[in-house]
Amino acid sequence: MAPEKETVLSSSVAAKINQLNVSLGSSFDKDKLLLKFSCEEPIARNNMVQAELAGALESHEGKVKMQGLKQASSIEVALAASEVARLRAQLALSAVQIKNCEVKSPWRGRVSKVFVSNHMSVAAGEPLLELVKDGRLKIRLNVPSKKINSLQVGDLFNVTIDETGKRYRARIVAINSRIDSVSQTIEIEGRMIEDYPGLLAGMSGTAMLADLNAE
Repeated sequence: MAPEKETVLSSSVAAKINQLNVSLGSSFDKDKLLLKFSCEEPIARNNMVQAELAGALESHEGKVKMQGLKQASSIEVALAASEVARLRAQLALSAVQIKNCEVKSPWRGRVSKVFVSNHMSVAAGEPLLELVKDGRLKIRLNVPSKKINSLQVGDLFNVTIDETGKRYRARIVAINSRIDSVSQTIEIEGRMIEDYPGLLAGMSGTAMLADLNAE
């Protein structure tokens, strides 16, 4: 069985972790703060750019007034405006860098792998956490291709899970468009009709589709 969604979150910055809020198996809600990097440098840079922008705005305003008095050229005004635009772009960039210092969950789910630890320094692009989404699990199975005409999307079937020994109901949600010519089977994807407690991604079992038993 597989989760509806899974992902590996990677670092978008090179920084030191100063807050790790989850561990292996932890559950979380959507937009939960999972991990936070040390952000002193980008915050200081942001403050510096804000101060420079304030000065550039005053300079541009002064040049505009001087131009009205024939004491500043249009080139001087344009250069002052260009400096304001440059600093605003730099401010926007530093705001993104500060935002990247926090790693939040994309949806409700659980942590399936932790690649880092608190106070650890990581490089940009380094994997941090592997997440799986909560919800109805998906099932992938292969059935004999000769049975393809008796199956269709929407059909219900039973699944007995090895790890729990219990039987559950699922529904066919997709049928592959290609038959495996070697094994003469076709892959089918199903989804549990409910979010059954106790089921985890990676469990296996046997599916019963009408008179067909397929592993």
